[in-house]
Amino acid sequence: MHVSHLTLHNFRSYADLELPLEPGVNAFVGRNGQGKTNLVEAIDYLSRLSSHRVSSDLPLVRAETDQAIVRAAVVRDGRTAVLEVEINPGRANRARINRSPLPRTRDLIGLVRTVVFAPDDLALVKGDPSERRRFLDDLLMLRAPRMAGVRADYERVLKQRNTLLKTARSRGGSRAVHSDPTILDTLVVWDEHLARTGAEILAARIHLVEDLRPYLGAAYQTVARGAGRDDADLTYKPSLELGVVLPEVTALEGALRAELEERRRDELERGVSLVGPHRDDVLFTLGSTEQRLPVKGYASHGESWSFALALKLASYDLLRHEGDDPILILDDVFAELDSERRSQLAGLVADAEQVLVTAAVGADVPPELGGVRHLVAAGEVERGGAVGE
Repeated sequence: MHVSHLTLHNFRSYADLELPLEPGVNAFVGRNGQGKTNLVEAIDYLSRLSSHRVSSDLPLVRAETDQAIVRAAVVRDGRTAVLEVEINPGRANRARINRSPLPRTRDLIGLVRTVVFAPDDLALVKGDPSERRRFLDDLLMLRAPRMAGVRADYERVLKQRNTLLKTARSRGGSRAVHSDPTILDTLVVWDEHLARTGAEILAARIHLVEDLRPYLGAAYQTVARGAGRDDADLTYKPSLELGVVLPEVTALEGALRAELEERRRDELERGVSLVGPHRDDVLFTLGSTEQRLPVKGYASHGESWSFALALKLASYDLLRHEGDDPILILDDVFAELDSERRSQLAGLVADAEQVLVTAAVGADVPPELGGVRHLVAAGEVERGGAVGE
Protein backbone atom coordinates (compact mmCIF):
# COMPACT_ATOMS: atom_id res chain seq x y z
CA MET A 1 0.00 0.00 0.00
CA HIS A 2 1.28 3.46 -0.87
CA VAL A 3 0.05 6.96 -1.73
CA SER A 4 0.89 7.93 -5.31
CA HIS A 5 -0.59 11.44 -5.26
CA LEU A 6 -1.61 13.92 -2.57
CA THR A 7 -3.95 16.87 -3.10
CA LEU A 8 -4.47 19.54 -0.45
CA HIS A 9 -6.88 22.46 -0.47
CA ASN A 10 -6.75 24.94 2.43
CA PHE A 11 -5.09 22.38 4.66
CA ARG A 12 -2.79 24.01 7.22
CA SER A 13 -0.34 26.24 5.30
CA TYR A 14 -1.29 24.94 1.85
CA ALA A 15 -3.90 26.82 -0.19
CA ASP A 16 -3.57 24.33 -3.06
CA LEU A 17 -1.05 21.56 -3.55
CA GLU A 18 -0.64 18.71 -6.02
CA LEU A 19 2.15 16.36 -4.95
CA PRO A 20 3.16 13.14 -6.75
CA LEU A 21 4.74 10.56 -4.44
CA GLU A 22 6.75 7.42 -5.05
CA PRO A 23 6.78 3.99 -3.44
CA GLY A 24 9.69 3.56 -1.08
CA VAL A 25 11.20 6.51 0.76
CA ASN A 26 9.96 10.07 0.29
CA ALA A 27 11.92 12.54 2.42
CA PHE A 28 10.63 16.07 2.99
CA VAL A 29 13.51 18.35 3.88
CA GLY A 30 13.19 21.95 5.04
CA ARG A 31 13.69 24.29 7.95
CA ASN A 32 11.17 24.27 10.78
CA GLY A 33 7.93 26.06 10.04
CA GLN A 34 8.07 25.53 6.27
CA GLY A 35 5.22 23.01 6.08
CA LYS A 36 6.89 19.61 5.78
CA THR A 37 5.09 18.03 8.74
CA ASN A 38 1.76 19.31 7.38
CA LEU A 39 2.22 16.96 4.41
CA VAL A 40 2.58 13.78 6.42
CA GLU A 41 -0.09 14.92 8.87
CA ALA A 42 -2.58 15.10 5.98
CA ILE A 43 -1.91 11.50 4.95
CA ASP A 44 -2.11 10.31 8.55
CA TYR A 45 -5.43 12.15 8.95
CA LEU A 46 -6.91 10.11 6.10
CA SER A 47 -5.94 6.98 7.99
CA ARG A 48 -7.51 7.74 11.38
CA LEU A 49 -9.58 10.93 10.84
CA SER A 50 -7.56 12.60 13.58
CA SER A 51 -4.23 14.38 13.79
CA HIS A 52 -1.16 13.20 15.65
CA ARG A 53 -0.41 16.85 16.50
CA VAL A 54 -3.67 18.46 17.67
CA SER A 55 -6.88 17.25 19.29
CA SER A 56 -9.39 19.19 17.17
CA ASP A 57 -9.92 19.83 13.46
CA LEU A 58 -9.91 23.64 13.65
CA PRO A 59 -6.10 24.10 13.40
CA LEU A 60 -6.06 21.91 10.27
CA VAL A 61 -8.02 24.47 8.23
CA ARG A 62 -6.06 27.31 6.67
CA ALA A 63 -6.52 30.69 8.32
CA GLU A 64 -9.50 32.73 7.10
CA THR A 65 -11.09 29.71 5.41
CA ASP A 66 -13.79 27.42 6.77
CA GLN A 67 -13.08 24.13 5.01
CA ALA A 68 -10.10 21.95 4.09
CA ILE A 69 -9.87 19.03 1.67
CA VAL A 70 -7.37 16.16 1.77
CA ARG A 71 -7.38 13.80 -1.20
CA ALA A 72 -5.01 10.92 -1.87
CA ALA A 73 -4.63 8.33 -4.60
CA VAL A 74 -3.88 5.09 -2.76
CA VAL A 75 -2.41 2.10 -4.58
CA ARG A 76 -3.12 -1.36 -3.18
CA ASP A 77 -2.47 -4.62 -5.02
CA GLY A 78 -2.02 -2.70 -8.25
CA ARG A 79 -5.38 -0.94 -7.99
CA THR A 80 -5.81 2.77 -7.28
CA ALA A 81 -8.58 4.32 -5.17
CA VAL A 82 -8.99 8.04 -4.51
CA LEU A 83 -9.81 8.75 -0.85
CA GLU A 84 -11.04 12.18 0.16
CA VAL A 85 -12.09 13.88 3.37
CA GLU A 86 -13.71 17.28 3.64
CA ILE A 87 -12.86 18.86 7.00
CA ASN A 88 -15.56 21.21 8.34
CA PRO A 89 -14.80 22.42 11.87
CA GLY A 90 -17.98 22.86 13.85
CA ARG A 91 -19.95 20.86 11.29
CA ALA A 92 -19.98 17.28 10.07
CA ASN A 93 -17.01 16.19 8.00
CA ARG A 94 -17.63 14.34 4.74
CA ALA A 95 -15.76 11.50 3.06
CA ARG A 96 -15.65 10.13 -0.48
CA ILE A 97 -14.11 7.21 -2.32
CA ASN A 98 -13.57 7.70 -6.04
CA ARG A 99 -15.78 10.81 -5.76
CA SER A 100 -18.70 8.80 -4.35
CA PRO A 101 -19.92 10.00 -0.90
CA LEU A 102 -19.68 7.60 2.02
CA PRO A 103 -22.71 7.31 4.33
CA ARG A 104 -20.49 7.91 7.38
CA THR A 105 -17.15 9.70 7.51
CA ARG A 106 -15.71 7.02 9.78
CA ASP A 107 -16.14 4.46 6.98
CA LEU A 108 -12.89 5.93 5.63
CA ILE A 109 -10.89 4.72 8.63
CA GLY A 110 -8.43 1.94 7.87
CA LEU A 111 -8.65 2.12 4.07
CA VAL A 112 -5.17 3.58 4.18
CA ARG A 113 -3.13 2.61 7.24
CA THR A 114 -0.34 4.70 8.71
CA VAL A 115 2.01 4.39 11.66
CA VAL A 116 3.54 7.69 12.82
CA PHE A 117 6.53 8.22 15.03
CA ALA A 118 7.33 11.77 16.16
CA PRO A 119 9.21 13.34 19.10
CA ASP A 120 5.88 14.06 20.82
CA ASP A 121 5.43 10.29 21.18
CA LEU A 122 7.53 10.51 24.34
CA ALA A 123 4.18 11.40 25.91
CA LEU A 124 3.23 7.74 25.44
CA VAL A 125 5.64 6.75 28.20
CA LYS A 126 5.91 9.98 30.19
CA GLY A 127 2.41 11.44 29.84
CA ASP A 128 -1.07 10.81 31.18
CA PRO A 129 -3.00 7.53 30.78
CA SER A 130 -5.14 9.20 28.10
CA GLU A 131 -2.12 9.17 25.77
CA ARG A 132 -1.74 5.42 26.15
CA ARG A 133 -5.46 4.77 25.75
CA ARG A 134 -5.47 6.80 22.55
CA PHE A 135 -2.47 4.85 21.26
CA LEU A 136 -4.29 1.55 21.78
CA ASP A 137 -7.57 2.76 20.31
CA ASP A 138 -5.92 4.21 17.20
CA LEU A 139 -4.18 0.91 16.60
CA LEU A 140 -7.40 -1.00 17.27
CA MET A 141 -9.24 0.97 14.60
CA LEU A 142 -6.57 0.21 12.03
CA ARG A 143 -6.80 -3.50 12.87
CA ALA A 144 -10.60 -3.53 12.94
CA PRO A 145 -12.23 -0.34 11.57
CA ARG A 146 -15.60 -1.31 13.12
CA MET A 147 -14.09 -0.38 16.49
CA ALA A 148 -14.40 3.28 15.49
CA GLY A 149 -18.17 2.87 15.74
CA VAL A 150 -17.92 1.02 19.05
CA ARG A 151 -15.74 3.76 20.50
CA ALA A 152 -18.13 6.47 19.25
CA ASP A 153 -21.03 4.62 20.88
CA TYR A 154 -19.12 4.29 24.15
CA GLU A 155 -18.21 7.99 24.22
CA ARG A 156 -21.85 8.93 23.60
CA VAL A 157 -23.03 6.66 26.43
CA LEU A 158 -20.33 7.94 28.77
CA LYS A 159 -21.28 11.55 28.09
CA GLN A 160 -24.96 10.90 28.77
CA ARG A 161 -24.20 8.90 31.89
CA ASN A 162 -21.87 11.59 33.27
CA THR A 163 -24.53 14.22 32.66
CA LEU A 164 -27.00 12.17 34.70
CA LEU A 165 -24.47 11.66 37.51
CA LYS A 166 -23.72 15.39 37.64
CA THR A 167 -27.42 16.12 37.88
CA ALA A 168 -27.75 13.62 40.74
CA ARG A 169 -24.75 15.15 42.51
CA SER A 170 -26.28 18.62 42.29
CA ARG A 171 -29.42 17.23 43.96
CA GLY A 172 -27.59 15.63 46.85
CA GLY A 173 -25.70 12.70 45.42
CA SER A 174 -26.85 9.27 46.57
CA ARG A 175 -29.73 10.90 48.48
CA ALA A 176 -31.19 12.10 45.16
CA VAL A 177 -32.31 8.59 44.17
CA HIS A 178 -34.63 8.47 47.18
CA SER A 179 -36.36 11.71 46.25
CA ASP A 180 -36.40 10.94 42.52
CA PRO A 181 -36.42 7.18 41.72
CA THR A 182 -36.28 7.90 37.98
CA ILE A 183 -32.61 8.84 38.40
CA LEU A 184 -31.72 5.30 39.47
CA ASP A 185 -33.93 3.76 36.79
CA THR A 186 -32.25 5.83 34.09
CA LEU A 187 -28.79 5.15 35.50
CA VAL A 188 -29.41 1.39 35.34
CA VAL A 189 -30.24 1.74 31.64
CA TRP A 190 -27.02 3.65 30.97
CA ASP A 191 -25.12 1.04 33.00
CA GLU A 192 -26.28 -1.62 30.57
CA HIS A 193 -25.15 0.39 27.56
CA LEU A 194 -21.80 1.28 29.12
CA ALA A 195 -21.13 -2.34 30.14
CA ARG A 196 -21.98 -3.63 26.66
CA THR A 197 -19.88 -1.18 24.64
CA GLY A 198 -17.16 -0.97 27.29
CA ALA A 199 -16.74 -4.76 27.29
CA GLU A 200 -16.07 -4.74 23.54
CA ILE A 201 -13.40 -2.06 23.90
CA LEU A 202 -11.87 -3.70 26.95
CA ALA A 203 -11.65 -7.13 25.30
CA ALA A 204 -10.13 -5.68 22.14
CA ARG A 205 -7.53 -3.69 24.08
CA ILE A 206 -6.51 -6.66 26.24
CA HIS A 207 -6.05 -8.90 23.19
CA LEU A 208 -4.16 -6.12 21.40
CA VAL A 209 -1.69 -5.78 24.27
CA GLU A 210 -1.07 -9.53 24.22
CA ASP A 211 -0.58 -9.52 20.45
CA LEU A 212 1.76 -6.51 20.62
CA ARG A 213 3.99 -7.89 23.40
CA PRO A 214 6.36 -10.08 21.31
CA TYR A 215 6.75 -7.38 18.65
CA LEU A 216 7.63 -4.82 21.34
CA GLY A 217 10.36 -7.02 22.79
CA ALA A 218 11.94 -7.61 19.39
CA ALA A 219 11.75 -3.92 18.45
CA TYR A 220 13.28 -2.73 21.73
CA GLN A 221 16.12 -5.21 21.38
CA THR A 222 16.90 -3.63 18.02
CA VAL A 223 16.76 0.06 18.93
CA ALA A 224 18.26 -0.03 22.45
CA ARG A 225 21.95 -0.83 22.85
CA GLY A 226 22.60 -4.01 24.79
CA ALA A 227 18.92 -4.77 25.32
CA GLY A 228 17.46 -8.25 25.20
CA ARG A 229 14.18 -9.42 23.71
CA ASP A 230 12.59 -9.78 27.17
CA ASP A 231 13.68 -6.39 28.52
CA ALA A 232 10.61 -4.40 27.41
CA ASP A 233 7.05 -5.32 28.31
CA LEU A 234 3.55 -3.87 28.60
CA THR A 235 0.57 -4.83 30.74
CA TYR A 236 -3.01 -3.66 30.51
CA LYS A 237 -4.33 -2.11 33.75
CA PRO A 238 -8.14 -2.05 33.82
CA SER A 239 -10.25 -0.05 36.29
CA LEU A 240 -11.60 -3.28 37.82
CA GLU A 241 -10.12 -6.57 38.95
CA LEU A 242 -10.12 -9.33 36.31
CA GLY A 243 -9.27 -12.87 37.27
CA VAL A 244 -8.65 -14.13 33.72
CA VAL A 245 -5.78 -13.01 31.49
CA LEU A 246 -7.86 -13.02 28.28
CA PRO A 247 -11.51 -12.82 29.34
CA GLU A 248 -14.29 -12.97 26.77
CA VAL A 249 -16.66 -10.08 26.03
CA THR A 250 -19.61 -11.64 27.88
CA ALA A 251 -17.54 -12.12 31.04
CA LEU A 252 -16.23 -8.56 30.84
CA GLU A 253 -19.73 -7.19 30.39
CA GLY A 254 -20.85 -8.95 33.54
CA ALA A 255 -17.78 -7.76 35.45
CA LEU A 256 -18.33 -4.16 34.36
CA ARG A 257 -22.02 -4.30 35.31
CA ALA A 258 -21.19 -5.66 38.76
CA GLU A 259 -18.45 -3.07 39.34
CA LEU A 260 -20.77 -0.24 38.29
CA GLU A 261 -23.31 -1.42 40.87
CA GLU A 262 -20.59 -1.72 43.49
CA ARG A 263 -19.33 1.83 42.84
CA ARG A 264 -22.75 3.43 42.38
CA ARG A 265 -22.72 5.38 45.64
CA ASP A 266 -19.26 6.80 44.94
CA GLU A 267 -20.27 7.80 41.43
CA LEU A 268 -23.43 9.55 42.62
CA GLU A 269 -21.47 11.45 45.26
CA ARG A 270 -18.69 12.48 42.84
CA GLY A 271 -20.86 13.02 39.77
CA VAL A 272 -18.62 11.11 37.36
CA SER A 273 -18.23 7.59 35.92
CA LEU A 274 -15.45 5.79 37.81
CA VAL A 275 -15.52 2.45 35.97
CA GLY A 276 -14.85 1.61 32.34
CA PRO A 277 -12.21 1.71 29.60
CA HIS A 278 -11.96 5.51 29.94
CA ARG A 279 -10.29 4.94 33.34
CA ASP A 280 -7.81 2.26 32.24
CA ASP A 281 -4.06 2.51 31.69
CA VAL A 282 -1.16 0.55 30.22
CA LEU A 283 1.92 -0.17 32.30
CA PHE A 284 5.21 -0.06 30.37
CA THR A 285 8.16 -1.75 32.08
CA LEU A 286 11.86 -2.33 31.49
CA GLY A 287 14.30 -4.80 33.01
CA SER A 288 14.67 -8.49 33.58
CA THR A 289 11.72 -10.68 34.49
CA GLU A 290 13.07 -10.79 38.07
CA GLN A 291 13.15 -7.00 38.45
CA ARG A 292 10.94 -4.91 36.20
CA LEU A 293 10.55 -1.17 36.74
CA PRO A 294 8.00 1.20 35.23
CA VAL A 295 9.34 3.20 32.31
CA LYS A 296 7.52 6.27 33.62
CA GLY A 297 9.52 7.69 36.50
CA TYR A 298 12.47 5.28 36.28
CA ALA A 299 13.76 5.20 32.70
CA SER A 300 16.32 7.68 31.40
CA HIS A 301 15.48 10.01 28.51
CA GLY A 302 17.30 7.67 26.11
CA GLU A 303 15.49 4.59 27.41
CA SER A 304 12.14 6.38 27.21
CA TRP A 305 12.86 7.47 23.65
CA SER A 306 13.88 3.93 22.66
CA PHE A 307 10.76 2.48 24.28
CA ALA A 308 8.45 4.92 22.46
CA LEU A 309 10.15 4.17 19.16
CA ALA A 310 9.91 0.43 19.84
CA LEU A 311 6.17 0.79 20.50
CA LYS A 312 5.62 2.36 17.11
CA LEU A 313 7.85 -0.14 15.31
CA ALA A 314 5.98 -2.96 17.08
CA SER A 315 2.69 -1.46 15.88
CA TYR A 316 4.03 -1.34 12.34
CA ASP A 317 5.23 -4.95 12.48
CA LEU A 318 1.91 -6.16 13.92
CA LEU A 319 -0.14 -4.46 11.20
CA ARG A 320 2.28 -5.67 8.55
CA HIS A 321 1.99 -9.24 9.80
CA GLU A 322 -1.81 -9.06 9.58
CA GLY A 323 -2.12 -7.48 6.12
CA ASP A 324 -0.64 -4.90 3.77
CA ASP A 325 2.36 -2.81 4.73
CA PRO A 326 1.16 0.33 6.50
CA ILE A 327 2.68 3.64 5.42
CA LEU A 328 5.41 4.44 7.92
CA ILE A 329 5.82 8.12 8.84
CA LEU A 330 8.98 9.24 10.63
CA ASP A 331 8.40 12.87 11.58
CA ASP A 332 11.65 14.62 12.58
CA VAL A 333 12.92 11.44 14.18
CA PHE A 334 16.46 11.06 12.86
CA ALA A 335 17.68 14.33 14.39
CA GLU A 336 17.20 12.70 17.82
CA LEU A 337 19.42 9.70 16.98
CA ASP A 338 23.17 9.26 16.69
CA SER A 339 24.62 7.91 13.46
CA GLU A 340 24.67 4.29 14.65
CA ARG A 341 21.01 4.27 15.65
CA ARG A 342 20.07 6.14 12.47
CA SER A 343 21.57 3.32 10.48
CA GLN A 344 19.84 0.71 12.65
CA LEU A 345 16.45 2.36 12.15
CA ALA A 346 17.07 2.77 8.43
CA GLY A 347 17.80 -0.93 8.18
CA LEU A 348 14.54 -1.79 9.94
CA VAL A 349 12.33 0.23 7.61
CA ALA A 350 14.22 0.16 4.31
CA ASP A 351 12.04 -2.60 2.83
CA ALA A 352 8.72 -0.94 3.72
CA GLU A 353 6.45 -0.28 0.75
CA GLN A 354 6.36 3.44 1.58
CA VAL A 355 8.20 5.53 4.17
CA LEU A 356 7.57 9.26 4.61
CA VAL A 357 10.37 11.12 6.40
CA THR A 358 10.62 14.73 7.53
CA ALA A 359 13.95 16.34 8.40
CA ALA A 360 15.30 19.84 8.90
CA VAL A 361 18.47 19.08 6.93
CA GLY A 362 19.21 16.45 4.32
CA ALA A 363 22.14 15.09 6.32
CA ASP A 364 19.73 13.83 8.98
CA VAL A 365 18.24 11.31 6.52
CA PRO A 366 20.37 8.14 6.46
CA PRO A 367 21.75 7.47 2.98
CA GLU A 368 20.89 3.79 3.46
CA LEU A 369 17.24 4.63 2.90
CA GLY A 370 17.62 5.76 -0.69
CA GLY A 371 14.43 7.10 -2.23
CA VAL A 372 13.45 10.63 -3.22
CA ARG A 373 14.03 13.96 -1.54
CA HIS A 374 11.42 16.73 -1.65
CA LEU A 375 12.57 20.24 -0.70
CA VAL A 376 10.01 22.21 1.31
CA ALA A 377 10.24 25.99 1.72
CA ALA A 378 7.57 28.64 2.37
CA GLY A 379 4.75 26.23 1.59
CA GLU A 380 6.24 25.16 -1.73
CA VAL A 381 7.36 21.59 -2.42
CA GLU A 382 10.03 20.91 -5.00
CA ARG A 383 11.24 17.48 -5.97
CA GLY A 384 14.99 17.06 -5.56
CA GLY A 385 17.37 14.18 -6.12
CA ALA A 386 17.75 10.83 -4.43
CA VAL A 387 18.32 10.69 -0.69
CA GLY A 388 22.00 10.53 0.04
CA GLU A 389 23.10 12.47 -3.04
